[in-house]
Amino acid sequence: MKRAIFPGTFDPFTTGHASIIRRALTFMDEVVIGIGVNEKKRTLLSTDIRMQMISEYYKDDPRVAVEAYSDLTIDFARRVNAHFIIRGIRSVKDFEYEESIADINRRLAGIETILLFTEPELTNISSSVVRELMSYGKDISSFLPEGMTIPTENKTININESE
Repeated sequence: MKRAIFPGTFDPFTTGHASIIRRALTFMDEVVIGIGVNEKKRTLLSTDIRMQMISEYYKDDPRVAVEAYSDLTIDFARRVNAHFIIRGIRSVKDFEYEESIADINRRLAGIETILLFTEPELTNISSSVVRELMSYGKDISSFLPEGMTIPTENKTININESE
C-alpha cells in the first residue's frame, strides 16, 4: 500500500490544497493530511477548527485521513507508516525551499518527497493571502473548495454551498 503525508498548516485549507490531494490520490492509495502545529507560527484558525473543517470535507473518502502533529514531519510520516511526502509547488522560490527540505528528509529518514506543480489557475492562491482576507471579513469563497465549511466560535461559514 502506498501511503503519503501531505503536511502543512492549512490555515485555511484552500482549493490549491484540495487540488494537490485530488491529484496525489491518482497514484497513492492513501493520503494523511498532517496539520502541523508550530507554536512559532501565528494562525487565524485553531488546530481543532482546521481538523474539523478538513475532516468534514473528506468524511466520505476513506483514502484521506487528517491528523495533527507537533514533531518533525519525518517523525510524523514514520508514525503513520507513510513512505512519501507530498508537497505543492507554486513558484521557483517554492521549489528551491522544498528541494532543500526533501534532500534532508531523504538523508535523515529515507522518505521521498513528491513535488506536484500547482495548476496554473491556482498559483495565486495561498493560505496567507486567504487568511488576511478572512481577517478583514472579505469573501473568500472562491479560494476554498466547494462545499467546505469553516466552523467558527460563534457560527459556521458555508463556502460555495449549493443553492
